[in-house]
Amino acid sequence: MPDGTALKGPDDLRNALLRRPDQFVQTLTEKLMIYALGRGLDYKDMPNIRAIVRNSAAQGYRFEPLVMDIVTSDAFQYERPEATPPLKQATQQASLAPTAH
Repeated sequence: MPDGTALKGPDDLRNALLRRPDQFVQTLTEKLMIYALGRGLDYKDMPNIRAIVRNSAAQGYRFEPLVMDIVTSDAFQYERPEATPPLKQATQQASLAPTAH
């Protein structure tokens, strides 16, 4: 573990995670948000992450409410990935078109 504690098996890991559920859920939430958003996180995302973690604690750290908070977050609902520029998109489509011989 980061603090130097040695783990001797799955039971030790479970006990270590249970001692700091907020830290585990914080990391899990960050990783799930990265996957859901398709990008890395930055400082603007952290208030939302903290709110999700607080709500998770109030819900007994259950997985379903955690995922629901992620997919109902503004970042997930309203953020759009960068659009492919039309010229690049047309070039890509042309390169995929069958050629006549």
